[in-house]
Amino acid sequence: MKVLILETAAEAAARTAGIISDCLAALDRPVLGLATGGTMEPVYTALVELHRNGKADFSNATTFNLDEYVGLSPNQRGSYSRFMQDALFSRVNLDPARCHLPRGNAEDPIAEAKRYEDAIAAAGGIDLQLLGIGRNGHIGFNEPISSLSGRTRVKTLTESTRRANARYFPSANAIPRYAITMGIGTILDARHCLLLATGGGKSAAVARMIEGPVAAYCPASALQMHPQATVVLDRDAAADLRLIHYYQEIHPGGREPKIP
Repeated sequence: MKVLILETAAEAAARTAGIISDCLAALDRPVLGLATGGTMEPVYTALVELHRNGKADFSNATTFNLDEYVGLSPNQRGSYSRFMQDALFSRVNLDPARCHLPRGNAEDPIAEAKRYEDAIAAAGGIDLQLLGIGRNGHIGFNEPISSLSGRTRVKTLTESTRRANARYFPSANAIPRYAITMGIGTILDARHCLLLATGGGKSAAVARMIEGPVAAYCPASALQMHPQATVVLDRDAAADLRLIHYYQEIHPGGREPKIP
């Protein structure tokens, strides 16, 4: 696992956007796995700016988002489809036909989860999967005790996760209890996983993910088993790491090492 520590959240978001931009440039038909939430907003802002400056071309890209709330239509307030339209899709040269999210308002959410898993496979799998981490260690909506080999499915959300997302909904009663999410097994199939975490509120989960045991109690710890996982942190999110000085020695300022 590569651990890149930047001084500020803004620098960490810019570094993350740069890695995504590099992926777009390196592949003829890149398949991106995308994430949502407040941590990702500055990443998408940075990507839009890179696009406007001719440094990020999405014209041949295909995207698959991690998850969507069960019961929400694409344009409904709080839906991740609407989030992505506002934050990225409508602001860059992505082909709308190649921007994929689970259909939260599908009549049969279980069948929709299977359809979505199959669609990822039909696209050749994901080249780079962008991830955030919840305070309880979840990735996607894989809450603690989720199977570390699970595939896309319907998951019940914890109260802490629902509270964390309350600002996107008009009332507490409007926050969905279920979501369709890529499973950890689906996430680990991506050829490169890229996780961004910022702020002191994520530091305990980050430490469990990187330095704790691989365990369903912290679903993100499964990334320890991935052959190409990059974790980008600001100093606050890295505060609880016991080996922080080693990570900074390997990647000073979040840069790649120059090996003689």
